[in-house]
Amino acid sequence: MLNYIIRRLILIVPTLIGIVIINFVIVQTAPGGPVEQTLAKIQGTDVDATARVSGSSQGETVPGVEQRGAGGSQATVSKYRGARGLDPEFIKEIEKLYGFDKPAYERLFIMMKNFLVFDLGDSFFQDRKVVDLVVDKLPVSISLGIWTTLLVYLISIPLGIAKSVRDGDRFDIWTSAVIIFGNAIPGFLFAILLIVLFAGGSFWDIFPLRGLVSPDWDSLPWYFKITDYLWHMVLPVTSMVIGGFASLTMLTKNSFLDEINKQYVITARAKGLEEKRILYGHVFRNAMLIVIAGFPAAFIGIFFTGSMLTEIIFSLDGLGLLGFEALINRDYPIVFGTLYVFSLLGLILGLISDLTYHVVDPRIDFESREV
Repeated sequence: MLNYIIRRLILIVPTLIGIVIINFVIVQTAPGGPVEQTLAKIQGTDVDATARVSGSSQGETVPGVEQRGAGGSQATVSKYRGARGLDPEFIKEIEKLYGFDKPAYERLFIMMKNFLVFDLGDSFFQDRKVVDLVVDKLPVSISLGIWTTLLVYLISIPLGIAKSVRDGDRFDIWTSAVIIFGNAIPGFLFAILLIVLFAGGSFWDIFPLRGLVSPDWDSLPWYFKITDYLWHMVLPVTSMVIGGFASLTMLTKNSFLDEINKQYVITARAKGLEEKRILYGHVFRNAMLIVIAGFPAAFIGIFFTGSMLTEIIFSLDGLGLLGFEALINRDYPIVFGTLYVFSLLGLILGLISDLTYHVVDPRIDFESREV
């Protein structure tokens, strides 16, 4: 097993390189890069909806660049939209500020070399290191991802097993109705409903509306810190769990039904083994393999895409929101830094998933498997 782990860890490096290169090429071809964004600020023509990062005031100055006009009446031909009439030397200063004075392949090489030592660079528009931003936002996203994934699995697996054992009876029908209802409501809509009901919207003011902890959290005793943190997590995690447990429950049920109908289960029953022993001693190990296989994708989905709207609604400043805003505003160091972090986490979780396979079913041999 050790050889397989080493091979998988070695494979992470070229995989990360491939992911970063592909996304670098895609992002570079997208219009509206940081140079164009800055020129739009100077010209007072930027209309970016995410004004929290870019700003939109006419005549806004750019840090590190002395603002100058064309220095004459002759129009300047430029590859950038919105650069007409600006001094070419001034545009070159902006390109140098963002590193665009170098060719694309050289920028890619420098970025990959820095990523090897986990140097993610500096944000174009937030005047902070990307590593510091990621570290600041990571606790929020990890909290949402871990608690949601944990609760989804704790609810879905027992419920799916119970539904498979009672397939077709009242319990199965009623729980299926609840699952369909939960799956039909988008998570963000359920989050708004929870705010209206329990966060001082129109009915009860029980749970806090925003933030991961209270403003006076640092001054609280340790036991109040724990309860305050959990109290803030109730509504956002609940809104994410409602939309996340449906598919996993049905996957668990169908996986168990498939195993229950196999010949070895019929043989075990014919030998007089107890139903619980058959279910948890034989069926469980085989049926859980497909559920475990989906864990990395489920966690990453909850960790990033699933939590993005929740972070916005509950004012939780997490990593998903950071990456989304950076993509909209073409803050490339944050875009590639968060991509690098998410890709690395996904690859590590994939390895953990394979190891969990072996723990659940030791018959699975990864040593002889080609990576």
